Amino acid sequence: MEGLLSRCRALPVLATCSHQLSGYGPHRFYHCDPERGKRLVLSRVFQPQNLREDQVLPLEDRSGNLTCKSQRLMLQVGLIHPASPGCYHLLPYTVRAMEKLERVIDQEMQAIGGQKVNMPSLSPAELWRATNRWDLMGKELLRLRDRHGKEYCLGPTHEEAVTALVASQKTMSYKQLPFLLYQVTRKFRDEPRPRFGLLRGREFYMKDMYTFDSSPEAARHTYGLVCEAYGSLFRRLGLRCVRVQADVGSIGGTASHEFQLPADIGEDRFAVCPSCGFSANTETLRSSQTDCPACRGPLTKARGIEVGHTFYLGTKYSSIFNAQFTDAQGKPCLAEMGCYGLGVTRILAAAIEVLSTEDCIRWPGLLAPYQVCLIPPKKGSKEEAAAELMGHLYDLITEAVPQLHGEVLLDDRTHLTIGNRLKDANKFGYPFVIIAGKRALEDPAHFEVWSQNTSEVVFLTREGVTEFLSQVRVV
Repeated sequence: MEGLLSRCRALPVLATCSHQLSGYGPHRFYHCDPERGKRLVLSRVFQPQNLREDQVLPLEDRSGNLTCKSQRLMLQVGLIHPASPGCYHLLPYTVRAMEKLERVIDQEMQAIGGQKVNMPSLSPAELWRATNRWDLMGKELLRLRDRHGKEYCLGPTHEEAVTALVASQKTMSYKQLPFLLYQVTRKFRDEPRPRFGLLRGREFYMKDMYTFDSSPEAARHTYGLVCEAYGSLFRRLGLRCVRVQADVGSIGGTASHEFQLPADIGEDRFAVCPSCGFSANTETLRSSQTDCPACRGPLTKARGIEVGHTFYLGTKYSSIFNAQFTDAQGKPCLAEMGCYGLGVTRILAAAIEVLSTEDCIRWPGLLAPYQVCLIPPKKGSKEEAAAELMGHLYDLITEAVPQLHGEVLLDDRTHLTIGNRLKDANKFGYPFVIIAGKRALEDPAHFEVWSQNTSEVVFLTREGVTEFLSQVRVV
């Protein structure tokens, strides 16, 4: 972005007079589909802000403390609202960011052959009893009975369901494999102590992928592909995640890795060897171990937030549900499986946790709910004449920069000063904020362009603004 700002500083001053804009007709301001020629305006966004602590704390933390930065910021600026312990209303800005994250996930999963499915959240107890996890998972499962007395759980994961689905296919050839089936759905876990907002809840969104291969070698190849796709995903988001060896836990299998985002409030502890790159969750090491098991060098320990997890399952589930395929000799064989999770809501909260300041949210660039916020002058101010120019700039950006269609928000709360609205824009974390101040009355008009993530400011003509924004990447 520094290079982009440098190029913009060097842009020639392009003649832009207000009379050149006279051909634009007035627009009404609505928060609706911009295809209709209407502008997205902040005053119409449902975003409850500045919640009183006595409204939030009884649901959040019995000790009376909001215990992490992301939780506090997301509540204060109206990204989430508590519904019950560990469950949240996800408000419009958060939903927009989640939809963008899901698009990035789709791109990475489909690039390696993933096919998207959607399985029921309501999972029959008999599937879980077949794998003994109905008892093994214990109180973590949210259980219920229907009117006929049939038992179900609200799925925290879908190994049983997806294996039964694949096993139901009458004939499956090795030529059809591998299958990489994934979904992005709500998950449910009866956390004994929900905390940290979206970082540890009872209801959350997860991407879970389940793979079916024809041999252990092919399954390990698929395992590597998914891990590489996870690495690509986090690099695109600008998040420095560490892949560490992990315990297989209740999922089972013979190999497991976590993707940890280093953070002081992280509930996981992991160790990394600076010499050889070995890394592991400390649960897999001896409690007193301080040296690397691979090269005997010293280990560096850190805390992290688990944002992804991968498992090589082998035939643990396919053998129970008889998920078979026929090999080249026509012989029935069990599919080799893997499962791969990404915490969607957790990634959002974790990114806010590590990227934000104490007072202002900062998003991964691709996930910002809106890329651009426009701030016109205060009503009744000396600069009020530039208000119409800002409306025309909105229209120009949405027409001249196609990728920003639906990504530009106009802060139409002109009863507030520019300073107050800029403070809000900084708090909400729009990557780019454009202000019509005193220099918007010049001939040609110049707009103040803030790059929030770098705190740099440049003054550009309207053509300079569109050239600057044409470099913005969206998903």
